[in-house]
Amino acid sequence: MNKSKQGFGIKVLSAIVSRALLAAKMGTQYDGDRDLYQALGYPTTITYAASLSKYLRQAIAKAVIDRPVDDSWQGGCLIQEDTGKETELSKAWASLIKNHNLGLFSTLTKLDKFAGIGTYGTMLLGFDDVSCSEDFRNPVEMASSRKLLYCNALGEDCAVIASYDTDPLSERYGLPTMYDVRTSSGEERNNTSISVHHTRMFHIAGDSLGNRVRGRSRLEPVWNNLMDLEKVVGGSGEMFWRGARPGYSGKIDDEYSMSEPDREDFKDQLDEYEHNLRRFLITKGVEISSLSQQLADPKSYVDVQIEMISAETGIPKRILTGSEVGELASSQDASNWNGRLSNRRTHYIEPVILRPFIEMLMVCGVLPATKVQIKDFAIVWQSLDEKSDKDKAEVGEIRARSLKDYAGNPLGESIVPPEAFYRFFLGFNDDEIKVITSLQEAYVADEERDIQDGELDEEDDESKKGEEDDPKGDDEDAE
Repeated sequence: MNKSKQGFGIKVLSAIVSRALLAAKMGTQYDGDRDLYQALGYPTTITYAASLSKYLRQAIAKAVIDRPVDDSWQGGCLIQEDTGKETELSKAWASLIKNHNLGLFSTLTKLDKFAGIGTYGTMLLGFDDVSCSEDFRNPVEMASSRKLLYCNALGEDCAVIASYDTDPLSERYGLPTMYDVRTSSGEERNNTSISVHHTRMFHIAGDSLGNRVRGRSRLEPVWNNLMDLEKVVGGSGEMFWRGARPGYSGKIDDEYSMSEPDREDFKDQLDEYEHNLRRFLITKGVEISSLSQQLADPKSYVDVQIEMISAETGIPKRILTGSEVGELASSQDASNWNGRLSNRRTHYIEPVILRPFIEMLMVCGVLPATKVQIKDFAIVWQSLDEKSDKDKAEVGEIRARSLKDYAGNPLGESIVPPEAFYRFFLGFNDDEIKVITSLQEAYVADEERDIQDGELDEEDDESKKGEEDDPKGDDEDAE
């Protein structure tokens, strides 16, 4: 083994040992005499399999991953260069996004989720220079026009890093060079593994503090709360299951002696009652009495855990629990959440996912290379404040009522001019006010025209009526 590979191996081993030592100290108090994690059942290390299982089986864990990802990627995005005009790059990107068979935007969303569940996420890119599985081992053949046939988002269990770049003079020092990618053909038991070169894999780390290969699962900071939530919810379910049907106690009379046949019959009745086959008991010499029910409302205990998870993730409680479906989240919640989503787009999605991915496609020839630097084009997102049809209808109804009250007040225009009312009370912008004003002027002009036409028609009618009333006038004039 050469010195560079040996040195890199020592660094990797040192990082693993440091993490293990840090994990071992978690939850310890009084110089290690008390281990809270051990007492409360919290794990010191969290594997990818455990995170994936938590995501698949627990509603709040899934919401922690899905809510920020789905909401921040909603609506899609376009590329716009500094010229402000549609270019070959923007056209090519729009064509990729609109290719439903490729499903690029959906795959990028899944990639973001995989990076949140584990320590990294990857995307296998299927270029048109591959004719057999062995070709995946080779670097992508650069071409002026390369076609992207498919793309698959993969978690770290399906894309295992096989080797790293150990050359300290390389630009990719410490980054993966080869992956062992697990693919499936129809059924899970037919899984096969192929070796894939890093130029065919797009790799992003999760919540990373500097490590470009591995980050931290987004579930890790709230893992203890998720476990406590399961205890409370699961325990309450068991409590209601057992408490809703209370236990019973039997008191045998002092002078009664139960025979063996009576004992077996009584036991059979109890078994049938327990399994809902019998709704009454026939006893002799035994007095049956119901035990008191012990039920508690778990809501306050659940709320504590939800609030802790909301505080760490920054997801408003109503959005985290999905209660905005039945009860609209407050405008403050929506405003704060949209601010966080916008910040996530700017400081995570664009620099960590989109721009490196677009640059990679440029290098491979899938997208045309722009004449400007990669940082000089803008990624234009759909507005997060876009209102639903229901919201638009409710806003329109409120504005209509306000306008009716304003128009019905004879002193309204003298107190607040119409343009000021449109802007400050109805919330219209300058362009909307301009359209309203022009339509209003056109309507007034049409009304005046109709009035003038009506007056002319009345004059014609009066003149015709006068002629009818004096039919001899023309004859007298002629004489």
